[in-house]
Amino acid sequence: MAEEKEKFLNRWSRLKSESKELPQEKEEAPAPVLPALDQLTPESDFTGFMHPKVEDALRRAALKKLFSDPHFNVPDPFEAYSGDWTVGEPISEEMLATLNQARTLLFDKEEKKEQAKDESKAVDDGAPVAEQKSESKDDDGGRKDA
Repeated sequence: MAEEKEKFLNRWSRLKSESKELPQEKEEAPAPVLPALDQLTPESDFTGFMHPKVEDALRRAALKKLFSDPHFNVPDPFEAYSGDWTVGEPISEEMLATLNQARTLLFDKEEKKEQAKDESKAVDDGAPVAEQKSESKDDDGGRKDA
């Protein structure tokens, strides 16, 4: 340590004042020469429209022209949500009636009406109502909480 080093803050202050004294010339890149929008094709070079000096409206118009190509209108077949899944066949009433979830949510009122009819028939036939209820109740897949 033969030489004593300059202190950090002194060095920082000196370099900062020296940098202010130096002339700083900023080279501004000229705006690129852009082709007319009606002459653009999907094969055209659109990088000039991405320059920061290009107006946003012009940039949007160029991108609109680019993405109007049918090539960009094809959905990705490997994307899970790109297909139209609304064109399928609806679940049939017979299949829907076999689903336990649908039975409790959708057909609950209809089943109660059917059970009431069955109970009224059982009373007319002279059979006990409790036995009819246990026989007519469908298996809920082993669920005991509902």
